[in-house]
Amino acid sequence: MYLNLDENKTKETVKQLDILLADYHLYYQKLRNFHWNVEGKNFFDLHEKFEEMYDDAKIKIDEIAERILTLRMNPVSNFSEYLKLANLEESNANLEDYQMVETLLEDHGRIISQMRKVVNTADKGGDEGTIDLVGAYIRELEKSSWMLEVWLKKLS
Repeated sequence: MYLNLDENKTKETVKQLDILLADYHLYYQKLRNFHWNVEGKNFFDLHEKFEEMYDDAKIKIDEIAERILTLRMNPVSNFSEYLKLANLEESNANLEDYQMVETLLEDHGRIISQMRKVVNTADKGGDEGTIDLVGAYIRELEKSSWMLEVWLKKLS
C-alpha cells in the first residue's frame, strides 16, 4: 500500500475515527436542533452561531469519512451505528439558550477527548496524515469552546 502504514495499527486508528465520526454526526444534529429551537433575547446571536457551527461540523464529517477511505477502509455510515458508537447523546429541543451552550461545551469536552484518542492511536501507527487532520480540529474546537464559555460568562 502506498501509505506504507501497518494495516493492523491503521485498523485501530480507523476504529477511533469511526467513533469521532459518530460523535460528529450527533453533534451536527444537535446543532441543527438548537438552531431551529433557540428562543429568547439571544435568538439572533445563537441562531447564527449554531448555523456556523453545524456548517463546520458538516465539513468535518466529510473529511473524517474521506480520511477513513484514504486509509483504505469504509467509514461507519448508519445512524443506528452512530448512536451505538458515539460518546455523545441526543438532546431535547426545549432547553433554554444558556443550557444549549452548556450542553455544547460538555460535548466539546467529549469530542476533544475522542480526538486525542485518535491522535494517540494514529501516532502509534505512524499516521501523520490523521494526526495533522485531527490536530487542527482540536485547536479549532478549543477556540470555539473558549468563545462559547465567554458568551456564558456574559450572562452571569
